[in-house]
Amino acid sequence: MATITTRTVEYPADGLTMIGHLALPAGVDRRPAVLLGPEGTGLSDVERRRADALAELGYVALAFDLHGGRYLGDPEEMLARCMPLLADPDRMRRIGHAALDELRTEPRTDPDRIAAIGYGTGGAIALELGRGGVNLRAIGTVNATTTGRPGEAARIRCPVWAGVGSEDPIMPPAQRNAFTAEMQAAGVDWRLVVYGGALHAFHHPPVDHPVVPGVGYHPQHAQRAWRDVVDLLAECLPVTEDLGA
Repeated sequence: MATITTRTVEYPADGLTMIGHLALPAGVDRRPAVLLGPEGTGLSDVERRRADALAELGYVALAFDLHGGRYLGDPEEMLARCMPLLADPDRMRRIGHAALDELRTEPRTDPDRIAAIGYGTGGAIALELGRGGVNLRAIGTVNATTTGRPGEAARIRCPVWAGVGSEDPIMPPAQRNAFTAEMQAAGVDWRLVVYGGALHAFHHPPVDHPVVPGVGYHPQHAQRAWRDVVDLLAECLPVTEDLGA
């Protein structure tokens, strides 16, 4: 296993002091980078471990914050914050841009080779960065087949991969169809993987607090979705051309 280093980073966004988790691969050279967004509950050890795993693969990875260092384990509190956020594309973009700016300040980051991967609310933010015209190499989302304002998907300049559970009541077939129609109409290079039998947040290990209805862990599909994310990065943001630099 490659030696990585990690540190906490603080940056302002959404009127809060966000507390992200930065993971750096071995070496001192510039590397491609990944912005990693969490579910609506906020940044947890699950996303921190994913950022670490990406660093082990050779990426600079920043798992970004949504709630000013807080993890919202109470479903009502989480929905009270996330629902207005998801209804405000500009606000989502500001949160995403703040994290992206923080990632770009890291000297190891190649600012021209960045991908955005997100889960739930974090995935919606990744998509909004693309709709806002940010130069990304790839966008990957799980549980976030969200649609945007009419016509703005045409500003997405990279492949988009989306994963969703077939039994997800929060992102049901009608929502998935609206998302794919938007991507297709905009001429985006898009892919959608539907994981059979999976609920919302199927990728996230069980938690010790209440969750919203329709959430459930599916260990097999969680592993498959992670492999699909890694494959997306390997295709669109390979690290091999940086090795030995």
